[in-house]
Amino acid sequence: MASVVASRGLFARPRAKTGWWSWVTTVDHKKIGIMYGVAAFFFFIVGGLEALLIRVQLARPDATVLSADAYNQIFTMHGLTMIFFGVMPMGVALMNYLIPLMIGARDVAFPRLNAFSFWVFLGAGIFM
Repeated sequence: MASVVASRGLFARPRAKTGWWSWVTTVDHKKIGIMYGVAAFFFFIVGGLEALLIRVQLARPDATVLSADAYNQIFTMHGLTMIFFGVMPMGVALMNYLIPLMIGARDVAFPRLNAFSFWVFLGAGIFM
C-alpha cells in the first residue's frame, strides 16, 4: 500500500502576518472590507468639512471666506468626495465583507485584484 505524504511547499497557504504590515499586504476580503469602510468614513468626514466651508460662505451676504472660483471648486469637490469616495465605497466595504460570508466562499474570486482596487481607490482619493 502506497502512502501519500502531503507536501507543504508550493500550494501551502501562507501564515497570517501580524501588525500594521499585515493590513498593508492583506488579500483577506474581511480586512479589505474594513479598510474600505475606514477610508470611506475618512472621506465622508472630508466631504463634511467641505460642506462646512460651503455653509460658512453662504452664512452671510457678501461673505469673503471663499472666492467665487474657490467656492465653485469646493462645491464640486464636495459632490465628488461624498459620492465617489464616501457613499459608494461604503457599499463596496459591505459587499467585500459580507458577500463571501453569505455565499460560503473562503475568499473573493481575485483577492489580489481586490487589494489592488482598494489601493488605487485610496490613491485616487488622496490625489483628489
